[in-house]
Amino acid sequence: MPTRPPTRRVAVIGAGLTGLTAAWHLRRAGLDPVVFEKSRRVGGAIGAFATDGWRHELGPNSLLEGPPEVARFIDDLGLGARRLYAGPAAKNRYIYRGGRLVPMPAAPLAFAATRLFSLRAKIALLGEPWRRRAPADADESVAAFVLRRLGRDFLDYAINPFVGGVYAGDPARLSVRHAFPKLHALEQEHGSLIRGALKRRNTSGGPSGRIFSFPDGLAELPRAIAASLGVAVRLATPVISLRPHPHGWEIISEGPDGPTTEEFSALVCALPADALASLPFTRLPAAGGLAVLREIEHPPVASVFTGFARGNVAHALDGFGVLVPQVEHRRILGALFSSTLFAERAPAGHVAVTSFVGGSRNPELAGLDDGELLRVVQGELEHMIGARGAPAFAHIQRWPRAIPQYTVGYQRFKDAIAGVEAGAPGLFIGGNARDGISLANCIAAGRRLATAAEGFVAATPHASGLLAAAR
Repeated sequence: MPTRPPTRRVAVIGAGLTGLTAAWHLRRAGLDPVVFEKSRRVGGAIGAFATDGWRHELGPNSLLEGPPEVARFIDDLGLGARRLYAGPAAKNRYIYRGGRLVPMPAAPLAFAATRLFSLRAKIALLGEPWRRRAPADADESVAAFVLRRLGRDFLDYAINPFVGGVYAGDPARLSVRHAFPKLHALEQEHGSLIRGALKRRNTSGGPSGRIFSFPDGLAELPRAIAASLGVAVRLATPVISLRPHPHGWEIISEGPDGPTTEEFSALVCALPADALASLPFTRLPAAGGLAVLREIEHPPVASVFTGFARGNVAHALDGFGVLVPQVEHRRILGALFSSTLFAERAPAGHVAVTSFVGGSRNPELAGLDDGELLRVVQGELEHMIGARGAPAFAHIQRWPRAIPQYTVGYQRFKDAIAGVEAGAPGLFIGGNARDGISLANCIAAGRRLATAAEGFVAATPHASGLLAAAR
């Protein structure tokens, strides 16, 4: 075994979007990343099912182009020309209320006329800029925050369905500062959500960024990153031992040809919470602190893709989809109008709808057998959008532990991760349990991890010269 590792090598565990993005940035910085992935595919929860003209996203359905670094990253990967933007008909966002789909107002006049919120709620909203802000160190639930600033109607018919759609969660349990840090920041920085939103809009020139995917689905993104990394991505290669030593990290992996022992200068772990808690560290007492991550709530979610002949659905499906408030007591969290959102998600003459079942609201429904689950969804779609008869096509994807819930008190999990990092020089940890749950969060986290690892390696004796030569 060499007495000193190749100082440009960085191990990345996890070939989801965060890990792949980290490896891509490390390669660009002149380092040699090696990505270890225990499964036989890249992308983590990102994936698609396609057959006979139907295309169904198994996990995330779209990506927001808004942050400039996202657009640059897509362009740098060579995927810019393959962006597939949401169709113009997808601009409406519907909320189910009182047996009908009501569009979420997107402009002041539409807000004044909407039946989604009561007149009392609209008038009360005028007082929002003068309501007292919470203490900066308060860890308030999303529900308490919204009730205090906006009132019950906005909680029930705007925030509750939105939280159900994004987190499959409960606003009474989620922390506003951790689950929705931008909302928390608006209040803290401007004293008002309305005042802060107006100031940010004036500064930025208005809302920016469009929703997009790719012709073959979001899986094109991790596949493109992996292709650029080539043999640096090792699939079906679980890591069975992680051991710190004076010159970096010793890693034993189990590949197709048996166990391999290698040395690296730094270690990036980009994994979900359960996987982080189970990392096989040896001779690292601090690593026991990651065990607490098993306590993070992950409610189950079933994604049910259904296709119908266009004539068998009464609703125009002229929108992104519909979200369902908890107070309406329905059996789905919401549904995406998939074939309206992006082209070629359904064969000619047909439409596709993706419904989401379970979450914190009704976790037991996600565990129904396929036949009963499909009957539940079919009944809800018949009621909401007038879908008649059995679907022409259906596909079910289950996520037993779907989305980490950033609940009140979540800081203890972030502190545990930071504590393990502090006790293990050269170890950098990220993923949706620490950095946020959106794909844009994953891309930003990958860059953060790469920058941290690059800085560590550059500060290691003899590394600066090697990096400079590599560039």
